[in-house]
Amino acid sequence: MGLFDRLRGNDTPRVAFIGIDGLSYRAVADNPETFPTLSAIADDGEGGRIDSIVPAESSACWPTLTTGKNPGETGVYGFQDREVGSYDTYVPMGRDVQIPRVWDRAADEGLDATVMNVPVTFPPQRTVQRMVSGYLSPDLDAAAHPAELREYLSDSDYRLSVNAKLGHKSDKTAFLEHARGTLDARAAAFERYVERDDWDLFVGVFTAPDRVNHFLWGDYEDGGPYREELLSFHAALDEHIGSIRESLPSDVTLVVGSTHGFRRLRHDVYCNEWLEREGWLSYEDDDHDALADVDDETRAYSLVPGRFYLNVEGREPNGAVPEDEYEATRAELREALESWTGPDGNPVADRVVDRETVFRGDHAAIAPDLVVLPNDGFDLKSGFRPHDGVFDADGPRTGMHAFDDAALFVDHPDATVEDADLLDVAPTLLRLLDVDYGRTDFDGASLV
Repeated sequence: MGLFDRLRGNDTPRVAFIGIDGLSYRAVADNPETFPTLSAIADDGEGGRIDSIVPAESSACWPTLTTGKNPGETGVYGFQDREVGSYDTYVPMGRDVQIPRVWDRAADEGLDATVMNVPVTFPPQRTVQRMVSGYLSPDLDAAAHPAELREYLSDSDYRLSVNAKLGHKSDKTAFLEHARGTLDARAAAFERYVERDDWDLFVGVFTAPDRVNHFLWGDYEDGGPYREELLSFHAALDEHIGSIRESLPSDVTLVVGSTHGFRRLRHDVYCNEWLEREGWLSYEDDDHDALADVDDETRAYSLVPGRFYLNVEGREPNGAVPEDEYEATRAELREALESWTGPDGNPVADRVVDRETVFRGDHAAIAPDLVVLPNDGFDLKSGFRPHDGVFDADGPRTGMHAFDDAALFVDHPDATVEDADLLDVAPTLLRLLDVDYGRTDFDGASLV
């Protein structure tokens, strides 16, 4: 039992969740010497591979992980979403997630939460004990609450994100140094507030692994010059988690989880370029760079990652697909996507999923009609600018998100990580906190 609990005379269970953007379970399983802490948690409690969500894109994943709801409920489908009844698009932020997060449910029960660097949480909630918003926050002054937290982070070497532009350089030294500095500073902040011992729920997210894996995963899989540096970076991550684990009082259960895994990227695939060449999409003129530039003959368009929308009458402003032809047109597009092949002759799509299979909720009006889960090597891009070709093998990124390679570790003997996915994390955290919830409150279920 921690000092705070001893002082308040309360033996309420507590939970620390360490989130990792882009940790591959396969990498952990294949390199136990790099991940002794995660391996120990798996031995003492439970650990395993879990599925991400459709689509396995970070902006959609974090609202799902922290609410236990699919994107049809969270309203966040990706880094860019479409306004209802419009061709305008927007970048989802924290206020676009209008259902309770796990820390909101804890607060409703009178519990305190410290929440640090969760993506898609800007602006910080004043109803939370302390909070620094994560990815897409403009700066620390705007991202952190209260003043004590803001002042500490501003005076330290804390960074909201890794400078991805450094990863585009052929020499990755500066990129790795910046990523490691970001990782270390964030770990120091996490440890500082973990040791405050004044919270019931601690949530802290490391996002640097995602950035590093995007640029160095090819070295890892192909035995490239930065393979050992990538493993060294992950060893430092595991060591930081180990330090946090050692500092936790005995009444705290540690949970570590990732939003998606990683695999080798071979081709950037420009989906709207393909749709245009296949006769599905056209533009008002040659100077186009946004969804608003499509013309009224467009039958389909795409948003990242792998989300395909029909241009439907009555739903889109200038819809070209009559409502009574929706199913036939969607079947036609699905068949085209399933038969689409890359330069190597391999199918681009592993699976093509209908919207109603994976999305349900109040925000279904902006759900894609089809989502492509790509085969290995094909990273599905969007964008509405012209491209010289559909496939590009010369980009700086060599790693892409993997749907079936996320990871979850629960330091509790009664946990079972089997046939699990991202939707199961939130109910598991609340079960560990002994917070009651209804049977239909979540799309997932507790793993404890």
